[in-house]
Amino acid sequence: MIIDCHAHVTAPPQLWAYKATLLAHRGAHGRGRLKISDEDIRNALAKPEIAHLGHLDLLRELGTSRQLLSPRPFQMMHSERPTKLVHWFVQECNNVIHRQCEMYPDTFIGVAGLPQNAGEPIDVVLPELERCVRELGFVGCLLNPDPFENDGQEAPPLGDRYWYPLYEKLCELDVPASIHSTSSRSERVAYSLHFINEESIAVTGLLNSNVFKDFPDLKIIVPHGGGAVPYQIGRFQSSSLRRGGPTFTDKIRNLYFDTVLYTEGALRLLFETIGADRCLFGAEAPGVGSSINPDTGRCMDDIAPIIQGFDWLSADEKQMIFSDNTIRLFNLDSLPTESDN
Repeated sequence: MIIDCHAHVTAPPQLWAYKATLLAHRGAHGRGRLKISDEDIRNALAKPEIAHLGHLDLLRELGTSRQLLSPRPFQMMHSERPTKLVHWFVQECNNVIHRQCEMYPDTFIGVAGLPQNAGEPIDVVLPELERCVRELGFVGCLLNPDPFENDGQEAPPLGDRYWYPLYEKLCELDVPASIHSTSSRSERVAYSLHFINEESIAVTGLLNSNVFKDFPDLKIIVPHGGGAVPYQIGRFQSSSLRRGGPTFTDKIRNLYFDTVLYTEGALRLLFETIGADRCLFGAEAPGVGSSINPDTGRCMDDIAPIIQGFDWLSADEKQMIFSDNTIRLFNLDSLPTESDN
């Protein structure tokens, strides 16, 4: 079984038109209604958009058994005003994901977007997180460490007590958060670079704090292989040795990392640095990695064969990466295991 823990919704165009209308009237016309039929959802999932195949067909080609769906981060507009626009749009994104999970229960599992508002208390997201987990059956959420969306203002680091109400709620609900920034307002730092930077900042902010002492049951996933952290881990380790106490490589065991990386060297470095027991398979397919690799003729996000080809990973370690770690972390115990197939 292969479970992709990191994927984003392929929605009908009505969802994006709804967002454009909200931005046009800035809430003056009220929340409005989003009208999407089941047929619209089926058509969206069948239509090739980012990849050479539609969403469902691509999963079949890649051999993905289940996929955890969340909103498309760059669409979530956390820095917009008035803040009610963010709440309305994120709620509708979550509703569309829930409908897709209901229509395709053997394929999709929901992961919530949070209606974070730049400069507002993090408490504002808690009702939507509760709704998604308790009412919609979602199993996790995205956490944006920079709701200002790279506009020059800085949010508190993830070790700051500002975030504690969210951490407390995540522990209460027993669901993980996956760190993922949204858009970037900077012309100098594009979105794809911004989220890699933010993931690196998030790791150091968490591990140089008391968060995991205060919340030992907190479950945090760092996507895209941890940003720059595995590549630069020697630098962080050296600094921790100078300070004494737990080393950086000891503390990093509090975190989990996904495999949304598209080259053999990057995947090898992630597993060798972090360990198979803390890594979750993610391909984000369809997504940025859905371009065809001219060397192989297949999508760059077809990374499962690369992992399967690492003969220095045991069969048990590969199963941890492909499914077991995700099942354990997201409490997906009702899913069949490899031995059941």
